[in-house]
Amino acid sequence: MTPDQINLLFITIDQLRADVVAGGLHGIVPTPSLDRLRREGAWFHDALTAAVPCGPARASLMTGLHAFNHRAIRNGSPLARHHATLGTELRRLGREPLLFGYGDIGPDPGAHHPSDPDMATYELPAPGFREVVNMRFEAPMDWIAHLRRRGYHLPEPQPDRWYDLHRSVGGGISDPALYRAEDSDTAFLTDRLIEALDARRDGVWTAHATYIRPHPPFVAPAPWNRLVDPAAVPLPQMAAVDHPFRAAWFSEPAVRGLWMGFDGDAAALTAPQVAEMRAVYLGLVAEVDHHLGRVLDWLDAHDLTRRTLVIVMADHGEMLGDQGYWGKDTVFQAAHRVPMIVRGPGVAAGHCVAGPVSTTSVAPTILTALGGVVPPAMDGAPLQPLLAGGQPGDEDFALTEIDLSHPVLGTRFQRHLGLSEHAANAAILREARWTLVHFNGGLAPMLFDRQADPDETCDLAGTPGAEAQIARLRCKMLDHRMARADRRLTGWSIGA
Repeated sequence: MTPDQINLLFITIDQLRADVVAGGLHGIVPTPSLDRLRREGAWFHDALTAAVPCGPARASLMTGLHAFNHRAIRNGSPLARHHATLGTELRRLGREPLLFGYGDIGPDPGAHHPSDPDMATYELPAPGFREVVNMRFEAPMDWIAHLRRRGYHLPEPQPDRWYDLHRSVGGGISDPALYRAEDSDTAFLTDRLIEALDARRDGVWTAHATYIRPHPPFVAPAPWNRLVDPAAVPLPQMAAVDHPFRAAWFSEPAVRGLWMGFDGDAAALTAPQVAEMRAVYLGLVAEVDHHLGRVLDWLDAHDLTRRTLVIVMADHGEMLGDQGYWGKDTVFQAAHRVPMIVRGPGVAAGHCVAGPVSTTSVAPTILTALGGVVPPAMDGAPLQPLLAGGQPGDEDFALTEIDLSHPVLGTRFQRHLGLSEHAANAAILREARWTLVHFNGGLAPMLFDRQADPDETCDLAGTPGAEAQIARLRCKMLDHRMARADRRLTGWSIGA
């Protein structure tokens, strides 16, 4: 089979924790589709997002760049138009990259008039992609239209009151959503994906589908809302690192979107609320898995499985109450480690890749599989040797970045820690064993030995002998940043 005969189905599931697919939260709800893909493909046990939250994570997925190069460092930060993306490079291969869902990419102000409607959203597709279904997180227009056609009485006006679509009937966390399971955002997106691919099944197609669930607000339609008994869900890991980052994180209410009506004060959550949210989260995972199964069945039914490269992964993880944190705006592994499965031509079935791998390698891997050329600026390396059965070397590592500032509004981190916009950030380097969290602005680092402390709850930075380990990891991080600084034009020598 030649690369130009291979279909691409690239699926991202927002905020899906890796240990739900394989780990401590696996098996609580049925996930037959994800389990099947792990059996039939390669599972990356230690895949790590290049950045958090959603926008920066997806910018790195689309460009193959670290955040320090693409600079779309927070939700709402624009992605400069000069960067190549997976979409632009796929078009060089004569492919039309189709997007089902949202891209979370902010437009370059230099390419748009201030009055251009595109300047009012940071949820555009990455350049090169064609938006087939408008399912932007903050204004899912096609889904709104679908619900109206189905006769639902929606809060008006839309999309201004979009969040009210996720207010449960009854107001409780595990009460059902106002829409039926067959009309959920997950079901609707799957319907449209299968419909569009079915129209193209006699040719070669290239599709990127992005499921928003299990991203908050935590609300699920029946029966998924009460699929899991909260008492059956393990409690979060509550051992916590005492560091100025923690004091800043909890200095103001900051997670209002966990469910409709919650005031955002994570420190005030009760044990029953925590258990209930974790149960609904897992119900949403089971719902996504069910619809993923529909897509896999469609591939089987039309004899497309053998010539379709399938990648299923998350953009980032979810703390889900570990150490008291929720969401992804933290420096800890539960928010950064992502499930990643690859199945298709050239992939060893049932293979587990154990070492750290960065999501910057996803775009280069796709381009290589489909016969493309990886732009020299891309930071990631194609993963084909690992897909064929190999393992990373002992010195491999992954870099994750987080920006904790806002240029206009400021953040609780800036206010609590007295940091400027450009000093409120952190970079995290993870080897197979060691994690270094390096903070800007003069804050002390964190150091974790994941061999003894896989949940990153025991900071060793102040212990005897830690200085040498921190210095080694800092040098490694600095070397990598120096070696990988923007390479778009550094291979040229004018006049030579």
